[in-house]
Amino acid sequence: MTQEAAPDEAVPTQAASPQQGAPKGLLQQMEELMAALNADLTQLDADLQSSERRAVGDEPEEPAEPTSPRGGAGTD
Repeated sequence: MTQEAAPDEAVPTQAASPQQGAPKGLLQQMEELMAALNADLTQLDADLQSSERRAVGDEPEEPAEPTSPRGGAGTD
């Protein structure tokens, strides 16, 4: 009876192993890593695009503001 219990217990352990993270093929690991890298790069690109838009939007206003008071003060 104990001999029968051991194989029965071993089967659920083996069945649970793939759910817990069985060894993956190299190709599958590379695909997952590339997908994660792509997601990171997409997020970085979005962050850079938004910061660039803020910087470009601020640049024309900054030089115009200091020039106007200086020009007005020097002329008067």
